[in-house]
Parts: sequence; C-alpha cells; structure tokens
Amino acid sequence: MKKTLEVMGKVCPFPLVEAKQVMEELNSGDELVIQFDCTQATESLPRWAAEAGHTVTGYEQLGEAAWEIAIQKK
Repeated sequence: MKKTLEVMGKVCPFPLVEAKQVMEELNSGDELVIQFDCTQATESLPRWAAEAGHTVTGYEQLGEAAWEIAIQKK
C-alpha cells in the first residue's frame, strides 16, 4: 500500500510529527510518500527513517522549496 502525506506549509517539526503518526498506522512493507516544504525536514525526515530502520525509496525536489520523500516501513 502507498499512502501520501501532504504537509506543505507546515513548519518543522510538524511534517516529522505527522509522518511518525501515519507510519504507525501502516503495515510493514507499506510506503509513505511525504510532500513537504520545510527545509529542516530535508534532514530530519531521512534521519528519522534511518534511525527507525525504514528505507528511503525515493527523494526528489519538486520546486524551489518543495520536496517529496518516499519511505518504506520496515
């Protein structure tokens, strides 16, 4: 299953907080795609994923200050 979390306009740490909450609802192997525009999250989201044992399966810059990261739940 793939779920998209759109947190554009939300300041850090809310993109990370919301991503953690949604990830808890997913099953192992499911993928969470997070669309965000908080520059701090460009570091905090991949770091959290790695520390939690999840796999970053995609990461791209969508615009001047917008990104999308895909994280597969462990």
